[in-house]
Amino acid sequence: MSERRRRSPAGGGEQPPGDNGRPGGAGDDELSSGGLGRRRPSGVRETAQQPRMTRAEMRKAGQKGGRRGAAAPAAPAGRGGKPGKKRFIDYPRFGKQGVRRWLPSWKQWLTAFLLVFAAGVGGVFFIYQSTTVPPLKDLVKGQNNIYYWADGSEMTRKGEANRQIVELSDISPNLQNAVIAAENSTFRTDSGVDPVGMMRAVYNMATGGETQGASTITQQYVKNAYLTQEQTLDRKVKEFFITLKINQTTEKPDILKGYLNTSWFGRGAEGAQAAAQAYYGINAKDLDLCQSAMLAGLLKGAGLYDPSLKGNHERAEERWNWILKRMVETNNTTAEERAKCTTFPEPIKVQPSANMNGEISYLVDTANKYVMSKDPKIDARAIDKGGFKIYTTFEKEKVDALKKAVDDVKGETLNLQKRPEQDNWVQFGAASVRPGDGALVAIYGGDGVENQHFDNNADAKGVQVGSTFKPFVLAAAMQIGVQTQTDEQGKPKRINADSRYLSDDKSEIRKPDGSLVIGDDGKPYRQKNEDSGKRGYVSLRQAMQNSYNVPFVQLNQDVGGQNVANIAEAMGVRKESFADPKTPTFALGTSTVSPIRMADAYATLAASGKQADPYSVTKVEVSGKELAGFGKPELKPALEPAVADNLTDVLVNVAKNGTGKLSNGLGRPVAGKTGTTDQNKSAWWVGYTPQLSTSVAMWREDPAKHERLSLNGTGGKDSIHGGDTPTDIFTRYMKVALANEKKMDFPAPQPVGSQVDSSGAPSTASASPSPTMTETAPTTAPEPGAQQPTQQQPQQPTTTQQPACVPGVDCPGTVPTPTQTKSTHPGGGGGGGGGPSPSCIIPGLCTSQQPSPSASTSDPSPTSTKPPKPTTSPSASGGAQPGAAP
Repeated sequence: MSERRRRSPAGGGEQPPGDNGRPGGAGDDELSSGGLGRRRPSGVRETAQQPRMTRAEMRKAGQKGGRRGAAAPAAPAGRGGKPGKKRFIDYPRFGKQGVRRWLPSWKQWLTAFLLVFAAGVGGVFFIYQSTTVPPLKDLVKGQNNIYYWADGSEMTRKGEANRQIVELSDISPNLQNAVIAAENSTFRTDSGVDPVGMMRAVYNMATGGETQGASTITQQYVKNAYLTQEQTLDRKVKEFFITLKINQTTEKPDILKGYLNTSWFGRGAEGAQAAAQAYYGINAKDLDLCQSAMLAGLLKGAGLYDPSLKGNHERAEERWNWILKRMVETNNTTAEERAKCTTFPEPIKVQPSANMNGEISYLVDTANKYVMSKDPKIDARAIDKGGFKIYTTFEKEKVDALKKAVDDVKGETLNLQKRPEQDNWVQFGAASVRPGDGALVAIYGGDGVENQHFDNNADAKGVQVGSTFKPFVLAAAMQIGVQTQTDEQGKPKRINADSRYLSDDKSEIRKPDGSLVIGDDGKPYRQKNEDSGKRGYVSLRQAMQNSYNVPFVQLNQDVGGQNVANIAEAMGVRKESFADPKTPTFALGTSTVSPIRMADAYATLAASGKQADPYSVTKVEVSGKELAGFGKPELKPALEPAVADNLTDVLVNVAKNGTGKLSNGLGRPVAGKTGTTDQNKSAWWVGYTPQLSTSVAMWREDPAKHERLSLNGTGGKDSIHGGDTPTDIFTRYMKVALANEKKMDFPAPQPVGSQVDSSGAPSTASASPSPTMTETAPTTAPEPGAQQPTQQQPQQPTTTQQPACVPGVDCPGTVPTPTQTKSTHPGGGGGGGGGPSPSCIIPGLCTSQQPSPSASTSDPSPTSTKPPKPTTSPSASGGAQPGAAP
C-alpha cells in the first residue's frame, strides 16, 4: 500500500498541524457541513486528502487486529481489537447509501430466483404425485331435486339425469369426429392441456371478466367427471394436475370415451347414448353425420343451441353448418359426405315426465332460473345432476285458482269447432306478486308440457304490453316533471293528474322545444286513438280512464322518453325489455315486458312506491347445507309515496269507471290498467289490491314461425281488448286468491305536483297542487288516446268566472257559437282570423250542444261544426301525428 494511504498506529506518530499547518486548529472535516463539531478519535490521522478505505480493506484491517481500520465508520468493535461479524445475508447492503442500500445485488436476485424456482418445482412435483384420479364409476351418481310449496309441503321431484355409460365402439364415429372437430381438433396429438387457455381463464376470473370453459377435450372431461362446474382458481389448479396425470396414464380413446359419456347435452341427457335417445330416439351407434353434427353443437350450451327451444333454431342451424365445415377442414370427414347433409336434422319432440304436468313444469322452470341467477356456480347441468332441495314462494291454492280461472274462461270463449282459425294458438300468461315483498305466489305458464307447450308464458318475451305502459309515463311526469315548464329552481315542473292535454284523434305531436315530431315518411307525425273522436282537452285522469293515446304520446315527449324508461326500470321493468325510448310510440307499450315483471312493477304502486325484485325461492339446500344468497330482496324506493298513491287513485278510477270496469266484480278496492296493442296482437290487464298484484296477458302465436297473430275474431268478438278476457280472468282469480283476506282501502293520496296544462288548453279556476280524486267519468271507449301539444306555456288561471269544466268536452248544456270558425291554431286554441268569442275558448270544439259525460256513453265529440285541421304554424299550441294503436 502506498505511503499516501497508510495510517499511523493508534496512539503513536507525530500529529500534523491542523488548519493550514496551525497546531490545534480545526481540520477541514471538522468545519465542513458534514463534520462541524465532530472530532476524530485519538490516533486517527487528520487529513482531507486521505480517502475512505474500501469495504475489503476495512475487513482485512479488522482481521489484523484493527491496526489499519481504526476509523470510526469501519467498525466500533475495532477498539477492542476484534472486527464485527459478517452477516449471512447482506441486506440492507453494507456500505451503500440511499436507494442503492435497498436494491439487491445481482447475486441476491439470482439466489432468490433459484430458491423460488426450486420451491415451485418441488411443489408441483409433490402435488402431481399426490393427485389421485378416482374411477369413473364413482362419479356418475345422480339424485333428484326436491321442490317445495311455500307452506313447506313437497311439490315435485325432478333432476335425476338420464345417463348410460357405453363403450366407445357403441358411439358412432360420426359423433366422435364431429366432437373432435368442434371442440379440440388437435385432441389426438396434444398434451391435453392448453396453457394459454388456462391463463386466459384464470385472468378472467381474477379480473371479474366472463368465465370460460376448459380448452381441450381432456380438460373438459376432467371437469365433467371429477370436478364441479364452478369457475374458481382452486378448481382450475385441480383441473390442471388431474389433466396432466390422466394424459400421462390414460390412452386417448379412453379419454374420448369418458368425455362422451359424461358430457351434458340438454333435455336431462348426460352422455352420448342418452342424448341420441332424447333428440332422435335412436342409439348413439346409429347416429348419422348430420345428426352427429347437431348433437356436437349442443356441447357449447344446450340452452342456446337446442333447436326445439324458442329463439334457438337459427342459431343451432348456423352452428350445425359450421361444424360440418370444420369437419371437412380438419379431415374428420370428406366433402362428399358433408354434401349429403342438405337439410337440418330436426330433433323429436321432448318427452316430459308425468310429474311435470300442468303448471308444475313452469313453476320448476321459474325456480331453477332464479337459483341459477343468484348463484353463478349453479348452471343447468348442475340442476340436472340433482341433489338440491329448493323451497319456493308458490302457494298451491293460488296456483290452482289461477289455472282454473284461465281454463274456465278459455272453455267459455274459445271454440275450435266454430272458429278453427281465430280460436287456435291462443296463449295466456299470468303472474301474481305480493306488494312490498316481491314474493311470486302464482303463475300461469301455459297449457302444460303434456300438451307440448314448453315455453313459460309467465316469463314470456316478445309480447308488447300496450297501454299498460301509460302509468309509467304519468309516474315520470309526477316524479320528474315536464320539460315544457320549470319550477322556482329551474327544474322541470312536476304535474298532477288534473293537467289537461289535447286528445283529438290524429293530432300532431311536438317536442319540448316546440318543433314537430317527424314520422318515418318525413311528414309531421300524427298520433291515432282507437276511435276517431274529437274530444278536445281532457285531464290526464280522464285520458287514463279511457286509454286515449294522444295525451300520453305528447306527455312522453314533454317528460322525455329516457326519463320514462328510468322510472319504469326503477319500478321493476328490466332494461332489456324496453323498445327505443326515442320513438314517439314508446308511451304506448311497444316494449315487451313479461307478465312477472309487469305484476312486480304495479306492485310498486300498491306498496306506495317501494319496489322489491320478484323472487320465487326462499331457501336452497345441498347435502343438508343451506346455500347463502337466497334471502328476501331488499325494498328500494322507486317513487315518492305521494306520486305512487296519486297514480293508484288514477288507476282506481280506470277500474271503477273506465276500460277495466269488469274488475268491479271483485267487490273490493282495485286499481289497474288495460292494454291492447297495434293490430290487436295482444291484450293485457294488470291490476292490484293492497295485498296482491296480478297481470294477465293474452295473445296468439304461430308455433312454427313464433310470429304474433291478430286476436281479431277470437272468441267470436271483432276485437279483443284488455278489459275483456284478461280482466275477466283477473277478477275470477282474485276472488279466490283474496277470499281469506280482509278488504283494504288504498292510502289516501296526498297533494303532488300542480296542474300544468299543455299549450292551447283553456284556463281553469285553479291550478294549485291537489291530490287526484277518483271521479265518475264519461265514455269508456275501448282504449283510445289523447295527446299533449307543444311546449308553449299554458294560459294562466284568470278569474273565477271561468268554468271549472272544459268547454265542449265535459261541460253540460249549450255553448255559444263563436263568431269566427276559422283558426290557424293547430291544437284548436285561439289563433288568427278574428279569434273566438270570450265564451268559447276552443274554436271548432264548442260550437254545438255537448251532452253531459255522466249522462251519456256516446262519443262526446261535437257534431254541428267540424274543427279546423291543425297546421304547422309556429303559434300552434299542439299537434298530433299518425301512430300505433294502444
